[in-house]
Amino acid sequence: MAMVTSLVNERPVVIFSKSSCCMCHTIKTLICNFGANPTVYELDEHPQGKQLEKELRGFGCKPSVPVVFIGEELIGGANEIMSLHLKGQLIQLLLKANAIWV
Repeated sequence: MAMVTSLVNERPVVIFSKSSCCMCHTIKTLICNFGANPTVYELDEHPQGKQLEKELRGFGCKPSVPVVFIGEELIGGANEIMSLHLKGQLIQLLLKANAIWV
């Protein structure tokens, strides 16, 4: 889990994704539409993608993508992000992490 942790600590919003995943695309678009500029790691294109995916499963991420970290905190996958968005809480997390400004 050290590799994932070090990547997550570098930026306010980190998304682990796969380039062919439609739910990954949806979550990336949603977060970008708030004005955030997430760091995205495409596991199917990353040289250490298999190792990163294994570490993400160690965090309990099933399915393994999309996985979103905001403010160094594991938020979860598509269901968790959409739920927070529908409750109006996603924007608050992005603000708190200094990923967006109002």
